[in-house]
Amino acid sequence: MVKRKVILFLISTVFFLCGATQAAGQETADPSLRLKLGDPRFKDKVLDVACDELVSMETGKAVPFAKLVQEMRGIPLVYIGETHNSLPVHDFQLKIIQALYEQERNMAIGLEMFPVTSQDVLNKWSLGILSQDEFLREGLWYIHWNFNFGFYEKIFAFAKAKTIPIYGLNAPREIITKIRMSGWDALSDEEKAIVPKPDLTHPEHRQLIRTIFESAEIPHQMKGAGLDMMFEGLYRSQTAWDFVMGYHALEGLKKEQKKMIVLAGSGHLIYHLGINLRAYEKSRLAGKTVIPVFVPKGQKNVRVSRSLGDYIWGIPEEARPAFPSVGLSFKKFKGLENVVIDGKPMDGVAKGADFEKGDIVLAVEGKPAAEINELRIYLAKFKWEDEVKFRILRNAQEKDVVLKFKEAGGPGGAQESALIRGHLFFFSDIEIDHLDQAQPAPAGRRWAFLDAKLFLDLIEGLAFLDQRLDLLLFILD
Repeated sequence: MVKRKVILFLISTVFFLCGATQAAGQETADPSLRLKLGDPRFKDKVLDVACDELVSMETGKAVPFAKLVQEMRGIPLVYIGETHNSLPVHDFQLKIIQALYEQERNMAIGLEMFPVTSQDVLNKWSLGILSQDEFLREGLWYIHWNFNFGFYEKIFAFAKAKTIPIYGLNAPREIITKIRMSGWDALSDEEKAIVPKPDLTHPEHRQLIRTIFESAEIPHQMKGAGLDMMFEGLYRSQTAWDFVMGYHALEGLKKEQKKMIVLAGSGHLIYHLGINLRAYEKSRLAGKTVIPVFVPKGQKNVRVSRSLGDYIWGIPEEARPAFPSVGLSFKKFKGLENVVIDGKPMDGVAKGADFEKGDIVLAVEGKPAAEINELRIYLAKFKWEDEVKFRILRNAQEKDVVLKFKEAGGPGGAQESALIRGHLFFFSDIEIDHLDQAQPAPAGRRWAFLDAKLFLDLIEGLAFLDQRLDLLLFILD
């Protein structure tokens, strides 16, 4: 067995649709925003979208917000893309929801972050049975989702105040993992009832995902059959997400007989090739899609494909997210009461802090740390510039670690705020075993390539990557 420190190549296509560009009116740095995909009438055309401007695909011109609302009257399916850690995006989603509610009242909301198995708790929230604290605990918010509830709080509050039904659209994580690793046929009959068999042959969708997959320079040694194997696994999971969310959006629509507003990562919706496509293929029901794109600071606009969505909204890029990302992942072991640090933090405010894989968390600010969701609820209350003290046990020695909620200049900080909204290929220094099959890094290059199957087995088995996999495998979130 070989154990050494390497640069593990993590194919992380965390796609929050940043829309980072070079200069106003120039091509975007993000190639996925300028693809000739989607509506054949418009896929060869481009649009320049300015900050706080709403542009219509049909006219190619800016339209007032009231026009968007009016054109959605009677449309059964409305899809609103999001960047998960952008409060301005969620505020805009809420603005659309409120306006549509005033226009029609008859609506339901479908959410990406909850699996269909969470429907009971969502029903109790909409009916006003649960307080927010009860909802976060009973709904296991920080088990299902990695983002601060504060980003979504106003949307949930409005739905509760108006008794708007909320539906979880996603599949349990373990089902998607099984599809990624072994394909849909490997699912049990019960699992197949949750996830329809995905169609993996759509040429434009494959082109979109492949473009994102290959958006960064890939070393020559990583190209070929091995990389193709990785892509196929990731593509299976991405397509399964789109199919399952489209299917359950239609199920909610059928049950409620109400307009269904779907909130999901923009990558699941762009070019009408994701959830929206799969729902239309199954039902032939009309839908409208709104896609937010970020306009970098100092630039007047961002250039995108006209076919990106029915409406494209330009958002000023934030210096940093409203709520800090902690960047710590945790794990529970049978027979051990305390939670365990599931790996050296690679992002968030914890990056660079003195945490190691296997640290046992004895207490946080003097409070016992026995449940993962409960600990994350507590940590989510801290704001930028706050500090929190961890008491940990490492190698039979107790020690205190102070976590400072400051920008690190890396993942989770101001730089990552821009990067993580786009897709990126992520490199991390870690120690791993079983590198006998790893090719040595070429001179001057800081990476080593694992055999593709070994790589997939490895990332599946690395406990500390569990929370990173939420991002790594939510391919177009």
